[in-house]
Amino acid sequence: MQSLAQTLKEQLTGPRWTDSSLYVTEARPGRATVDGHDCLLLCSNDYLGLAGDARVVEAAASAGRRFGFGVRASRTFMGDTTIHRELEAALAQLKGSEAALLFSSGFACNLGVISALAGPGDLICSDELNHASIVDGSRLSRAALAIHRHCDVSDLRAQLDQHRPDGRTLIVTESVFSMDGDLTPLPAIVELARERQGVVILDEAHATGVLGRAGEGLLGALGLHGQVDVVTGTLGKALGSVGGFVAGSRDLIDFLSQRARTFLFDTALPAPAAAAALEAVRIMAAEPERVATLRHNASRLHSGLLASGYRVVRADSAILPVEFDDPQAARGVCEQLLELEIVAIPVGPPHVRAGTSRIRVQASAAHTDTDVDRILTAFAAAAPNQPA
Repeated sequence: MQSLAQTLKEQLTGPRWTDSSLYVTEARPGRATVDGHDCLLLCSNDYLGLAGDARVVEAAASAGRRFGFGVRASRTFMGDTTIHRELEAALAQLKGSEAALLFSSGFACNLGVISALAGPGDLICSDELNHASIVDGSRLSRAALAIHRHCDVSDLRAQLDQHRPDGRTLIVTESVFSMDGDLTPLPAIVELARERQGVVILDEAHATGVLGRAGEGLLGALGLHGQVDVVTGTLGKALGSVGGFVAGSRDLIDFLSQRARTFLFDTALPAPAAAAALEAVRIMAAEPERVATLRHNASRLHSGLLASGYRVVRADSAILPVEFDDPQAARGVCEQLLELEIVAIPVGPPHVRAGTSRIRVQASAAHTDTDVDRILTAFAAAAPNQPA
């Protein structure tokens, strides 16, 4: 019989997310040190460059001096602080909701929220490209699961026609899809949910800090505050910290605080992480030009990549998928970019469909116009004959 180590090694012979020989030894807004080289970073979720902002860092340090780092317990067992309450109020205001609740991560949030709100007899309708946390939360709920084609409201309607649950119907979608960077057809989903008396759960992980005038997310950008029942998100992307949150009615938050297992039985978010996110929310509100810079950089990258012959399907968000037919071609471009001190990560099967690959370029407000020029020059040099 093989040892566990041997078995796992054999199972890991397929495609990997990243090349394990690439070590990032230090990261800063828009940049990283790789093997001693100062590189521009194109694969960071730190969309607004707030993770290393001096004010965010000082807020975390100050909270650490006051509360310590770990809070030593779950929120329900003496793990609560005033910082947690202030951040929840700020997030509720950002999302136009009555209240919010913090989780230790965005993954834990989706896991806990979905499994608490749905159960046997209920129906969850989920986009086929929803994040793994949504998939796993749906499975844990033991509700019936209907998967509809990506961003296809007609297919969603057909699924609702086909499945008639005894309990409630929940429609779960991301605002910005993490691999394609496209936007969910939210107005049509909200209208359909209202027609069928369904509950909408919207994951704003890649929309918060990216869409809307001051980073309110897709809800704010579309003026739909108050029309989505449950809003989840993360503190670990544009807000430059770590953790997750759900926003909604006071009744919803009260229910989840008593039923979401990943809230009840998980050590609370460290106070320094909560303080960092709170400062980031305040900066985002006071400096909407950061969001404008992010959108400007994303637009420039999109136009420039197209001009160099790359296939970039859309520029709806800060995520720009550069598509290839051959997975080795994407890896080759990334290797050439690294030689020019640009860090990008190729993504191939099984994480995208077989026979394809992509480089998920992620724009950042921390990049200057000079940085964007350098990135585009590097892409043109790496694959000047990439077919359109």
